[in-house]
Amino acid sequence: MINNRISPRTQSIVFIGFMGVGKTTIGQLVAKKLYRDFIDIDQEIEKEYNMPTTEIFKKIGEKAFREKEKSLIEHFSQQPLKIISVGGGAFLQEEIRKICLANCTVFFLDLSWEYWKDRISLIIDSRPVLQGRTLEEIEELFNNRQEIYSYHHSKVKTDGLDVEEVADYIVESLKVTWDIRE
Repeated sequence: MINNRISPRTQSIVFIGFMGVGKTTIGQLVAKKLYRDFIDIDQEIEKEYNMPTTEIFKKIGEKAFREKEKSLIEHFSQQPLKIISVGGGAFLQEEIRKICLANCTVFFLDLSWEYWKDRISLIIDSRPVLQGRTLEEIEELFNNRQEIYSYHHSKVKTDGLDVEEVADYIVESLKVTWDIRE
């Protein structure tokens, strides 16, 4: 469903990118700077099922997780003034891509493999898609997903930047875009 009634200044903002690139952390900072509500789709799913994502994948399955993910993204993307972080695999679903691109401003947080692999020890336990894979398999997954992240409105290269710098850049670029459109 597409909501054409929301102006660019008030439409929600969606952060996409591979797991562990900082969508939640940066999204929270941008939300604070723009005085908007922050929604992490994975956390919303965990609240609904009352268990972590890894348990949801084991007990209920990835298919049920992806269906719930689509439903929540569709709901929140049609509301104004939200900052939404979607899971690294959400954009694998064409319907989710279309919903987000039609209703929101989509930012791709682009972190290179060289920078990303330094984070693996911090995130592997909480990411069911990474568990049981070799570093080479994870790199292949990382590279394969880059194509789905090419569907966005704006890309931010985050290599070597801290989260404050990225959030400030995003806020400033949005303000410039909003001023141009008015």
